Amino acid sequence: MYGKVMSACLHGVEGKLVEVEVDLSNGLPQMNIVGLPDSAVKESIERVRAAIKNCGYTFPLQRITINLAPADVRKEGSAFDLAIAMGILYTSGQLQLELPEQVLILGELALDGTVREIPGVLSMIVSASEQGIRRILIPRANYQEASLIPDVEIGCLSHLNDLHSGIAPLFNTTNYSPSKSNTSATRISVSNEDYADVHGQMQAKRALMICAAGMHNILLLGPPGTGKTMLVKRLPSILPVMSDQEALEVTKIYSASGKFADRSSLIRERPFRMPHHSVSSAGLVGGGGIPKPGEISLAHRGVLFLDELPEFSRNVLEVLRQPLEERYVTIGRARATYRFPSNFIFAASMNPCGFVTKSTVNTI
Repeated sequence: MYGKVMSACLHGVEGKLVEVEVDLSNGLPQMNIVGLPDSAVKESIERVRAAIKNCGYTFPLQRITINLAPADVRKEGSAFDLAIAMGILYTSGQLQLELPEQVLILGELALDGTVREIPGVLSMIVSASEQGIRRILIPRANYQEASLIPDVEIGCLSHLNDLHSGIAPLFNTTNYSPSKSNTSATRISVSNEDYADVHGQMQAKRALMICAAGMHNILLLGPPGTGKTMLVKRLPSILPVMSDQEALEVTKIYSASGKFADRSSLIRERPFRMPHHSVSSAGLVGGGGIPKPGEISLAHRGVLFLDELPEFSRNVLEVLRQPLEERYVTIGRARATYRFPSNFIFAASMNPCGFVTKSTVNTI
């Protein structure tokens, strides 16, 4: 017996659709997952087996093969749990699905069948919507984030037992969730760092206004205590409001990074990132075994501020060359290449001293 459902995974900060194919055949009972799964995906075998049994379904005592296609793309994370479980139930005849290839299924399973939230839902739904999939089945905890995308039908469940009555009732969200957020509404900044609070400093204030008007980079040079850091922290308050497209780009990055706190609306305030001078090059531009966005991507459409610039290592400053010029950073790995956006204003401050070299100035 063969069945197929749709799911997705994160590839950098973008979503990528994945076909979850299930085959049940005669043989010794076992379950195998193929298609370049990572450790979290391989461990889903035990989570899915326990969840299906603990929710009153029958786990097939057959040879089960799960294929995650395309097979040449590395699959990471636990977002496939729900899709694998529903694929097994659908293929074994215990669950009825109409047009399963037109429903995107995302979610992590607990051993008792509870469906847990996952990061990066926004990016995966945007990718599915662009490819014509309009019905999305997700954990209930991710509903507010998913509802930010217009023209898609969101279905939610909090437990695998919710499938006993079919999936059609799950798309009736009016009983437990707020209406969709207005993605065009502008959030008003409540930050205390307001440009209007600065008195005097006319020359520096004019430089910041020019910087904000043209999205130029800026370096403030002066003795300690003259207000360099204070001025730069107020730079985002005079930047223009982000457009809907810009807000969606920023929100996708924070969603994929697991740093999306307020899920009820898109991020409308310009990001301001101020990493410590001990930050590594991977922490600044992104990286790791499974590459994640660095500080320059978290500052996308906003401001990246390096306070006390000479304290940062030469390697860290050197890796800023290409992102500042190209407005994106590419991280290559053996199995995949990841591209992260990095269109930001680069602001820095420093004290006049003998540690400023020609090489450091040229880097800026």
